[in-house]
Amino acid sequence: MPLHRDDPKSVGGYKLVDRLGAGGMGVVYRGRARSGREVAVKVVHAQYAADGVFRARFRQEIEAVRKVSGAFTAPVVDADPEAARPWMATQYVPGRSLAQRIRDRGPLRDAELRQLALGLVEALRDIHRAGVVHRDLKPANVMMAEDGPRVIDFGISRAAENQTLTETGQMIGTPPFMSPEQLTDARTVGPASDVFSLGALLVYATTGRGPFDADSPYLTAYRVVHDEPVLDGVGQPLRGILERCLAKEAADRPGLDELAAEFATALPEPDAGDLATMSLRLEELQATPDTRIGTFTDPATSTGPGSRSRRVRPLLAATGTVGAFALGLTAYLMLGPGWADSGDGATPSPSATARWSAPPSGWKPWQTTVFKAAPLGAEKALGAQEGLTSGEPDCLLHEDAVYCAGESILPVRVDALTGKTVWRAEVVPSRIGSGMYSASLLGVQDGTLLLSQSVSSESAESDPVDVFALDIATGAERWHRTVNDANLELALSGDIVLTSDTGREATARSPRTGAVRWTARMPAGYYCSFLTAGEGLYANCSPAEAADQTTARLLEVDRTDGSVRTLKTPAASGILGALDDRLVLLEMDAEDLNYFRILLLDPKTGARTSTKLADDYGDNVTLADATLWFTASNGQVTAVSARTGKVLWKTSTSLEQPGEARYDPRAGALYMTSASGRVAALDGRRGKVLWETLPRTEWVTSGIFQPKVLLHDGTLVVSTPNGTLFAIDPAHPERKPAAE
Repeated sequence: MPLHRDDPKSVGGYKLVDRLGAGGMGVVYRGRARSGREVAVKVVHAQYAADGVFRARFRQEIEAVRKVSGAFTAPVVDADPEAARPWMATQYVPGRSLAQRIRDRGPLRDAELRQLALGLVEALRDIHRAGVVHRDLKPANVMMAEDGPRVIDFGISRAAENQTLTETGQMIGTPPFMSPEQLTDARTVGPASDVFSLGALLVYATTGRGPFDADSPYLTAYRVVHDEPVLDGVGQPLRGILERCLAKEAADRPGLDELAAEFATALPEPDAGDLATMSLRLEELQATPDTRIGTFTDPATSTGPGSRSRRVRPLLAATGTVGAFALGLTAYLMLGPGWADSGDGATPSPSATARWSAPPSGWKPWQTTVFKAAPLGAEKALGAQEGLTSGEPDCLLHEDAVYCAGESILPVRVDALTGKTVWRAEVVPSRIGSGMYSASLLGVQDGTLLLSQSVSSESAESDPVDVFALDIATGAERWHRTVNDANLELALSGDIVLTSDTGREATARSPRTGAVRWTARMPAGYYCSFLTAGEGLYANCSPAEAADQTTARLLEVDRTDGSVRTLKTPAASGILGALDDRLVLLEMDAEDLNYFRILLLDPKTGARTSTKLADDYGDNVTLADATLWFTASNGQVTAVSARTGKVLWKTSTSLEQPGEARYDPRAGALYMTSASGRVAALDGRRGKVLWETLPRTEWVTSGIFQPKVLLHDGTLVVSTPNGTLFAIDPAHPERKPAAE
């Protein structure tokens, strides 16, 4: 953030370059020494400089940090607690805070989670060995540097033997991550309190929410003291370890040496040499954006997902801001968890019903689930999954029907007017005995629902994939074929469904009969996904194994005969759709995986223009009405002109981990939904929040299939990661289904 007019130009000989954060107690700046070394300079607000207790606490912080010099903390470089405005300079840590990392990209997984857990244990070891208790270990106080986490902000720490600054009745800390003893008897706080905070922080890092979250800090504090932690979404054996960290009694919590050994076992190290360049299966990433090249879908031109990613590039640490400090409940109430204010959010306001048209005849609000009893034969065929009750739905809407399938979800058709289940298909290949069933919808064409499905087995090196064609009226099978999708992604494009028998040739088939129309050979050593943009069919092909994307290719495929033509585009770019007879592509930075440039390409002449984006606006993006609608995992929405790259507006919402935005040109409204079924409507032209709803279902972390809003004749159908489907009237979003 730029410096304010009244900010000092230098402090203690350090030139201040910009702001890193601000809160109720002070400001943190990025400073530069004469040698060029960068530091984070914490300067106390003037009104606290005259407070003797505050000065003593700030002096204590400086002494505490100076005692700690571990690899996972930010050491003090310089300080003056006696200055007119006390200040302290610490090592500048290039990287975003854990809170910002999770807001931007969702919960941590695999190697990143292991590095965080073990790094924090090591940091706390160094802190406790120095005789210091941190007492405010929270996501805003953990920096995600490239070589591991850094613990910052010792603003309310104290020496383990020193009780003098803990006053009766004074709450010091951040409630979602405080230990019970911090809230009931601060004089008993010791190293075990930091272990409790570590457990709460790792739950947040794994699920995106704290184990005691509530609507107010006071209710959160009550839950910390009296309630059991909510650990939904944390798998074993990590869950068992965190349960012990969150024990109410300090004596029941594990020590740091014990935790180090248990985390090393519960969070196994990736294969040798894989840490820097490993490819992760998207199924293993929850709430992690699809970052592989060429996986974009234009909802205005595609009848289904059509470009499901199976390979994800590594997540790299991106340079961001350095987190700052927050002292006491006052700052927490002012700004919420963390230090810096996130900016002015739009305030929801009532909307005029004239914006929206009346629902279709026979429509009513409804809510259902895709997890109802499966046909008996299908349950038997699925073996270990008998009595399906969990998974993630992949849904699409065609005419007056919603079709869903997904992880542990057999294909189902739901009436979009009433929410009634029309049929549930029984289409499990006879060769399958047991395993984890997963299906993905390709789309609807010519009265036929096309989908791919597989059943993973631990004993098999690779699991076969089947393409099924179902009659949309009855759910009966029309045809199916076992295919090879190792190097070619299955897709439906207009009147052809693209499959592969060998993994090298793309075979175009009739959606209704499965008859072969043509076969086209794809480049060897590449993974290709097919996309429809305007009238054209395109294949985005990226090296299947290599980390270097400089040889990525964009192919134009003639849908009548399969002939292929190579288009010249920059590496690491993918098609979003078509605009003014040109293709709209987004170029991605190969290192930090952020979108940074818009490319407009004329496929006939090869002419192209490019515009650099001013910032990283989020990972989910939709093209509609000549606008790129970006949604970030913290609920922020940014509208950018697809022609010029100019930011049209930017609005904050309360949605957590929203899916892609969906634009309704008839109403001029933009819709999106969160993992908990919270829905928001924004004015497409101005970005004003028209309304937001309360959550409609249990919050679960989304994985492959994100929460989605489908447009149905003036109404909305919403699918959430826990299998809930519901329909709302945007003119009256508060109305819920009548009790049956």
